[in-house]
Amino acid sequence: MKNSIFFVCCLLFLACEDDVVVKPNAKLRLDYPAPKYVASKTNCSYNFEFNDRATLSNTRNCGVSLNYPNMRAAVYITYQKVGATNLESLLYDAQKLAYNHSRKATSIPEKLFENKANNTYGVFYSINGNAASQSHFYLTDSLQHFVTGSLYFDIKPNFDSIYPAVVYLRNDIMHLMETLEWN
Repeated sequence: MKNSIFFVCCLLFLACEDDVVVKPNAKLRLDYPAPKYVASKTNCSYNFEFNDRATLSNTRNCGVSLNYPNMRAAVYITYQKVGATNLESLLYDAQKLAYNHSRKATSIPEKLFENKANNTYGVFYSINGNAASQSHFYLTDSLQHFVTGSLYFDIKPNFDSIYPAVVYLRNDIMHLMETLEWN
């Protein structure tokens, strides 16, 4: 009797085996529409083109905020006049602002920017990793104007999750840099 109960239990264990089903890896797909750029209307010493999905609002001292409500992101732009002795400190502050994120960033590649036609020169910083900001840039004509910008998300930074939005917004920032003109 004991042997028959043991035999039935073994059959039940062997008969209840699940088939292994291999499932494909799933990846989050976030598609954003192709950007349509419009000209900014500021009363300041610079203008640029920006994505029409963003709302532009002027801040104090000729600063600008580009808000992307659907992505919970914003690009904050500040403007300062270049004086006879402050260009070096403005450059230092802009670089320091980008590298303040190095504790959380995995890398901060720099891309030099030059547009001789618009007399703009600067650097674009891609901040990779779970840092508070994902991009910084500055532009100047080295004589009168200096603009800095930063990309922030209104969420706790998780670079893997926000990466598609980061790439989309970095392209918008590069377009902004390419079209910025001094008045």
